[in-house]
Parts: sequence; structure tokens; C-alpha cells
Amino acid sequence: SDLRQMLATKSVENIQFLPFLTTDANNLSWLGYGCLKGDGTVITVNAIGAALQTLYILVYLYYSPAKRPVLLQVLLLLAVVVTGCGYFTILVDTGTRLAHLGLFCSVFTVSMYLSPLADLAKVIRSKSTQCLSFPLTVTTLVASSSWTLYGLQLHDPYITV
Repeated sequence: SDLRQMLATKSVENIQFLPFLTTDANNLSWLGYGCLKGDGTVITVNAIGAALQTLYILVYLYYSPAKRPVLLQVLLLLAVVVTGCGYFTILVDTGTRLAHLGLFCSVFTVSMYLSPLADLAKVIRSKSTQCLSFPLTVTTLVASSSWTLYGLQLHDPYITV
């Protein structure tokens, strides 16, 4: 819906950039986990997710009147991803790399899913759920449940979380 709104209004007004950036980082992290584990499902889903989030970032950048802060945030994300790849490749021993990366991905995903709770105080104060997206909430619930079931099927605690 955010992408549709940006394209229709040719503006990024009232659209937050941080969710695009954090979701892209999350997809890239899980893509690394999937590659390390050799899990085609995790690789496919997160490669598509990273590509879509990158598209959203590019559209946001295109319509953003203040391009410099957006570019700086993107560069910071790239630096974090490169640093993370270096850390997991060079500093973490091969035997525990998958567990360390899985833990990182799980913590990052949980914090990403909890971030909308910051709006909960606003919802309670205003007694209005206008700032919450019902379709996004339902989609997130379905996606989360699917990953939990997939993780349980694989006996993978990181995907389950």
C-alpha cells in the first residue's frame, strides 16, 4: 500500500522510510542464513523480499525531496551488512557460524516485529487504530505463523522464533 501511495501521489509524505530499510536488512540477513544452511525456501523467499524492499527503497529515494538523509541511511545499512558478512565470515568459526547467524536473525526479526508496538501508546491515548494497518497486521500474522510452522517442521529453532 505504501508503494501504491508513493506512485499515485508521486510523494513520500506520511510514509516512513525506516520500515523499508529494516525489512531489507532483515531479508538480507535471512538470505545469508538460508545460503549458509542451504535451504532453498529461505533463500527464495528472502531473495524476493530483499529485491522488493530494494525496489521500495529506490522508489522512496526517487520521490523523496531530501535525498541525502535517505542515501546516508542506505549507506549505513550497506555498511552494517558488509560488516556483518565480514564478522560471520572471518571472526566466527565455521562450526558455530550458522547458530550465531540464526540467533542474530531471530533477535533482529523479533525486534522488527515488536517495533510497531511503539505506536500502541498512541493508539491507547487517541483511542483510534487509524495509525495501524489492518491488512499489514493480518499479513504479518499469517507470514509469522507460516515461518513458525516451517521452523517446527525443520526443527530449526531460529526460523521457529
